[in-house]
Amino acid sequence: MYKIGDVVIYGTEGICKIKDITEKRFEGNKIEYYILCPLKKAGETVYVPCRNEKIMSKMRAVLTEDGANQLLNKIPVAEEMWIENERERQRAYKDILLYGTSEDLMIMAKNLHLHQERQEERGKKLHVADERFLKDAEKMLIDELAYALGVSTSEAWEMVSSHRHIHQ
Repeated sequence: MYKIGDVVIYGTEGICKIKDITEKRFEGNKIEYYILCPLKKAGETVYVPCRNEKIMSKMRAVLTEDGANQLLNKIPVAEEMWIENERERQRAYKDILLYGTSEDLMIMAKNLHLHQERQEERGKKLHVADERFLKDAEKMLIDELAYALGVSTSEAWEMVSSHRHIHQ
């Protein structure tokens, strides 16, 4: 269980601070909620019911500095995989954005980036949906790495870029 003051990732909201834990009454039932404040969306508040497993599975701890460095080192050796079926790929990528780990996001972004490069080599563009998934995954990943490492997002981008081009 998380506590007030913890910093977490919550689905596509990104990095949030747990501002409070409160109870609300609905139809005679008391429901406990985490009150989250997204760090990149000033003034926004997200209520997360503590006992709803599906919704709670969107929430996870932010990477530690050590975890962030380990993730950066995995970029060059991350599994290459492409889901050919567009519907299956979109479903898988939506799930990763909502429920995935930092490593899932990194693998997704890497594979989309590689596919984009291959498409460009053929004079083609990335599908619009894939472009959006790539942008969302990279933003979430970069924000988390920047937070975990205590650096700016531009420095986190540089770190990811330098690790992406390391060849084993």
